[in-house]
Amino acid sequence: MEKLTYKKIFVFWIPLLATWLMMSAEGPYLTALIARLAEPEFNLAAYGVAFSLALIVESPVIMLLSASVALVENKYTFYKLRNFVYSINFALILVMTILILPPVFNYLAITVINLPVRVANLTHMAVVLLIPWAPAIGYRRFYQGIMIRNNKTRLVAYGTVIRLISMSVTAFIFFNFTKVPGVIVGAAALSAGVVVEALATRFMSVNIIKKVISESYNEKTITYKEIIKFYYPLILTSFISLGVHPVVTFFMGQSRMSLESLAVLPVLNSLVFIFRAFGLSYQEVGIALMKSKKEYQLLRNFASLMAVTVVTGLALFSITPLRDIWLINVAGLPIHLAEFSHLPLIIYTIFPATTVWINFQRSLLVYARDTKPITYASLIEVVGIIFILFITIKYFSMIGVVAAIIAYTLGRFTANYYLIKPFERVKKLLL
Repeated sequence: MEKLTYKKIFVFWIPLLATWLMMSAEGPYLTALIARLAEPEFNLAAYGVAFSLALIVESPVIMLLSASVALVENKYTFYKLRNFVYSINFALILVMTILILPPVFNYLAITVINLPVRVANLTHMAVVLLIPWAPAIGYRRFYQGIMIRNNKTRLVAYGTVIRLISMSVTAFIFFNFTKVPGVIVGAAALSAGVVVEALATRFMSVNIIKKVISESYNEKTITYKEIIKFYYPLILTSFISLGVHPVVTFFMGQSRMSLESLAVLPVLNSLVFIFRAFGLSYQEVGIALMKSKKEYQLLRNFASLMAVTVVTGLALFSITPLRDIWLINVAGLPIHLAEFSHLPLIIYTIFPATTVWINFQRSLLVYARDTKPITYASLIEVVGIIFILFITIKYFSMIGVVAAIIAYTLGRFTANYYLIKPFERVKKLLL
């Protein structure tokens, strides 16, 4: 086995980072287009809500990348996990079909979330277009995990390039040659991009799959019960984590300056996601490369440097004139919404470091196949977010987006803190 070095970590990780950075460009690009079309506040708010709902539906497939890296070793494990993925994808399509039924959707959007009728109608059109989004992501994440396990991280990046090109072409056509609302431009582009990427990923993985299913020296298999035992805490983690976004939307709908808050939050999230991408791309690196105490130390030091880097990078945007260059010239926000975004962006500055921290913690736990603490941490995080939102909006009457970002940050710190003990326990046992 080759000795791990910082250079090897970097070479393995950089295509995954490139993938996440390219994905992070989707948000600013699409919100910038929406902001330049008619009724930007209504359409940006609708896009943010539709995307939040789609994220909840997507939650069962978010961790398939990690599961595929950890579990697919030969033809037996490949076919078992593939069938498991197909079952999840069918369930997601069924859930989305029920969600778009007018009585169901109107109750959720208007009665529960308290959206204005105009925003609710725009959101419904976007959710319909996003039906194929989650299943396509589940399909390609399964095959991407196999690529990563077999040290083909560059192919993952190539797939993302194809996704961005497909998304951009779709957005360009809708933006320039149709009169549809901006939220339709964004939703159609998102769906088109992931569907094409899923097909391209399957095509690029053909030779890798042939190699995996030809592995005869390793007869190790896995049962569906074992897959479920390993994966259901990860599903719960994703569902709990992503399910909080509509809850945040609900609280912002009850807050001061609710429409402005709903409009700027997807723009701020898109910018911060660029810096969160560093940590998000690191989880599979830890799972794939974590072998001994020496590798652990190198991966930990690499993560520490990364955390400092992302906070410094986001600070350049949050506390310098670069923020208005981004918010106005790049994101396309009107001046009054850009100024409205200054304080929440400053509060958001520390958040990417917590992303690096928690993904490194998760990587060791997934590597050890001890996934339950990850679920408990996410539950604690969400409870913290909801509690803080309730206090700040109901009792302190904070502006919605400010309360939301404070809640996101403090909630994440509680999850980081909770994982310290199980992380140290697993580290002692394995390393």
